[in-house]
Amino acid sequence: MKTTWKEIQPVPTSQEFLDIVLSRTQRRLPTQIRSGFKISRIRAFYTRKVKYTQETFTEKLSAILDGFPRLQDIHPFHKDLLNTLYDADHFRIALGTLSTSKHLIETVSRDYVRLLKYAQSLFQCKQLKRAALGRMATLCRRLKDPLVYLEQVRQHLGRLPSIDPNTRTLLICGYPNVGKSSFLRSVTRADVDVQPYAFTTKSLFVGHFDYKYLRFQAIDTPGILDHPLEEMNTIEMQSITAIAHLRSAILYFMDLSEQCGYSVQAQIQLFQSIKPLFANKLVFIVINKIDIMRPEDLDPETKAMLDTVLKSGGVELLQLSCTTTEGVTEVKNAACERLIAERVAQKLKSGTNSSGTIGGRLGDVLTRIHVAYPLGGVVREPYIPEAVKNMRKYDKDDPERRKLAREIEEENGGAGVFNVDLKQQYLLENDEWKTDRAPEVFDGKNVYDYVDPDIEAKLEALEEEEEKLEASGYYDSDDSLEDAEQADIRMKAQLIKEQRQLIRNEAKMKKSLKNRAIVPRPARTQKLSALTDHLDRLGHDTTSISERARARSRGRSAAVRNPINDTEDAMDVDLPPPAPQTAVDALRAKSRLRSRSQSNRREDGVTTLTARSKADRLAKLGQKKMNRMARQGEADRHTTAALPKHLFSGKRGMGKTQRR
Repeated sequence: MKTTWKEIQPVPTSQEFLDIVLSRTQRRLPTQIRSGFKISRIRAFYTRKVKYTQETFTEKLSAILDGFPRLQDIHPFHKDLLNTLYDADHFRIALGTLSTSKHLIETVSRDYVRLLKYAQSLFQCKQLKRAALGRMATLCRRLKDPLVYLEQVRQHLGRLPSIDPNTRTLLICGYPNVGKSSFLRSVTRADVDVQPYAFTTKSLFVGHFDYKYLRFQAIDTPGILDHPLEEMNTIEMQSITAIAHLRSAILYFMDLSEQCGYSVQAQIQLFQSIKPLFANKLVFIVINKIDIMRPEDLDPETKAMLDTVLKSGGVELLQLSCTTTEGVTEVKNAACERLIAERVAQKLKSGTNSSGTIGGRLGDVLTRIHVAYPLGGVVREPYIPEAVKNMRKYDKDDPERRKLAREIEEENGGAGVFNVDLKQQYLLENDEWKTDRAPEVFDGKNVYDYVDPDIEAKLEALEEEEEKLEASGYYDSDDSLEDAEQADIRMKAQLIKEQRQLIRNEAKMKKSLKNRAIVPRPARTQKLSALTDHLDRLGHDTTSISERARARSRGRSAAVRNPINDTEDAMDVDLPPPAPQTAVDALRAKSRLRSRSQSNRREDGVTTLTARSKADRLAKLGQKKMNRMARQGEADRHTTAALPKHLFSGKRGMGKTQRR
């Protein structure tokens, strides 16, 4: 439940509201429509503009409506306080006007979106958009007075004190100028204006203080005059609202010296008038300014009237003086103690059902508590050890006192010299054993492991038992089955080991060859002699292979002629090339080699059609990003014109420069 209204966002005026919405619409949806566009595209653009404007109006109005409190959801104290300060009917009418305008704007948007679906031209779409935005703007301008009123309410709500209706509260009330603000200033740190004239406090003031680690709030209310409820003004009605709705302890202040300007009889009469509001609350009559006048100094008639009020039921008398601070703390402590006790009693009472059984939160706690009693009606008295009974309080002047560790340390040289005896608290049969040094090795055995005189006999018995079990075949097993299982396990382990080594080698090769160009093995040039030698070793006849290779190479223009028999033998790469006969032949051969391409980069290393198509596909995928940026490749640095001159040069035409 909200108890402070400082989080409410500021409410703009109608013109500011309209500027915010239309500027946001133009910024998010700038006009980019031309007459050459399709009519469906034009309709969609203007429909989106109308709907976005309506959504912005709805969002802003909903934020204002949700920011202000709903009267049916808040505490009755805050509800009556709002009604006293601002008139709840005016508040509801202002919020209702905003809610109605929000629904009307949604209706306008829905109607014009339906009309835009059947628009036939750019001009018609634009006119429908202008009409829709114009009607929305007209509805917004009609909200001028409600928006101004809500902004004033918001500012005043932000200045109200933060009052929690459910916490521990001391409520200070009474006639004006009886010392209410002075008491609040004495017990809390609230900056309350204290003046010697009436009605200095015109609204509720709140101060906080701690008592027994609990937080209390003290509320100073404006002064109340004794006249009918219908004649009270707004200042007095704030006090009446706080008294009626807050669960608190009421401190009714009285000034017996009558320096406040009102007689004691009038103050008692006011107490009787507002007493019905004190039902089910703690009530204290606090006599202020006792440095001037005490209750004992009153005349008998007035004192009798005061005693009658005190005896009427549940009213306690407290006395203080804010000028001399006499009794201020006592009054605060007494009120806080009674209030804590009353709240605890109410919680216990709320934990009982109508039948008288314990329920609620207290019942949940009590059902978890189990108290065990001895059977048979046995009464067990509490037992206190004799050592506890004989304990005496430590007194440093007592000569028979127990020495402390600090005193023992000082007697033996102080810190750095004296060392604490860690064995002092050992529990042994004989206290003289505490200082004995325990041997580590005894008769060649480690004492810390064991010292057992019967260890030899136990060891012999254990060995005899092992021999009997071994002789009876207890530990025998099927060796053949075990050997077969072990062999199978070894074989599988060897296979796993080899597979792991293969995976490791493959990963190592991938890592070493990651950035190295690999030429496929089939693409490397092989000699015919190496092929024939390999086939001869395998037992194949290589005559037909050599003849077919020579037959295919005879038709080439660049065939090499054998100088012995003048026959073309292109595959005999083992033969040395013929030496040029003349200088002209050497120059011709050199120019022929220079003009001939060394290799085809697109086909080197690609031997099959499948690999070729895969390489082309990858090249196209790599170029897709470059095509998206209108670049031929990674090296393309061409920059297009950011502002084409034919679109952005020249003067504006006739007409308005305002674009919405």
